[in-house]
Amino acid sequence: MELHDVWFVLIAVLWTGYFFLEGFDFGVGVLTKLLARNRAEKRVLINTIGPVWDGNEVWLLSAGGATFAAFPEWYATLFSGFYLPLLVILVCLIVRGVAFEYRAKRPEENWQRNWETAIFWCSLIPAFLWGVAFGNIVRGVRIDRNLEYVGSVGDLLNPYALLGGLVTLTLFTFHGAVFTALKTVGDIRERARRLALRVGLVTAVAVVAFLLWTQAHSGNVRSLVALVVAVAALVVALVANQIGREGWAFALSGLTIVAAVAMLFLSLFPNVMPSTLDADWSLTVTNASSSPYTLKIMTWCAGIATPIVLLYQGWTYWVFRKRIGTQHIAEAAH
Repeated sequence: MELHDVWFVLIAVLWTGYFFLEGFDFGVGVLTKLLARNRAEKRVLINTIGPVWDGNEVWLLSAGGATFAAFPEWYATLFSGFYLPLLVILVCLIVRGVAFEYRAKRPEENWQRNWETAIFWCSLIPAFLWGVAFGNIVRGVRIDRNLEYVGSVGDLLNPYALLGGLVTLTLFTFHGAVFTALKTVGDIRERARRLALRVGLVTAVAVVAFLLWTQAHSGNVRSLVALVVAVAALVVALVANQIGREGWAFALSGLTIVAAVAMLFLSLFPNVMPSTLDADWSLTVTNASSSPYTLKIMTWCAGIATPIVLLYQGWTYWVFRKRIGTQHIAEAAH
């Protein structure tokens, strides 16, 4: 296996980790409007992800940085062609981070309600747009002979990509509902399980439709295996949620995300960004990659730094593993 193939796999792993981890905290952000009935419950939801949401975004920075260094042509075409949706995602992530930090800084109800609304929308919008972006990457976009994107923003709003956005939005919301059931106690836990079932059924329909469409468009035997794993994991996650096995339900909803993202990358390889104008103009792991020397240096750096990051993040999750409920929220925070 060549180094550019290795880095394609590593970038796929980084994006998979990002969607697994950021997926549930996007979902929890959406649930602040769908599940929480009062300010105390909203605080419970926010506290379930409070210690980890910023660490989850490290995976996005790593994925973007790795793409820039390992596949500069891919990075340049992607970020120029998808400039507007990616800018919207970036603004949402900034506002969302500020909202988490500033929501409780003042006691006024309007102040807190406005930041809670920002958390909701700045969780929902990126959750949808990431699906749109990756749907277009897999489907292909208008790339010319100079390996430059020549389409418009309207070209990105096609039925396949919009279905991809619906998949990520519903799947992340389901993942967040299962995580909430895993991390809370009392009435909010039971309501989270019931909501997870309703959202999960919608998710199952969207996921099956999108993955079958992907398989028909550019699938292969390996992507078919990933499709089967994703669908099976989602079905078993719904069953586990119904019988109150929240740990298994969360692990399996995460496996659904992992298998679905793996399927997208398996159906994409060896392309990194197909051209809908001419297959010969597609960006591939070969024509979009950096020099072998650059990839070699990156491999050494990743081999040293990645285990340290994983150990630290795993420790963070272990420290904040306990369940919480409204009884753990200080009266002043109500």
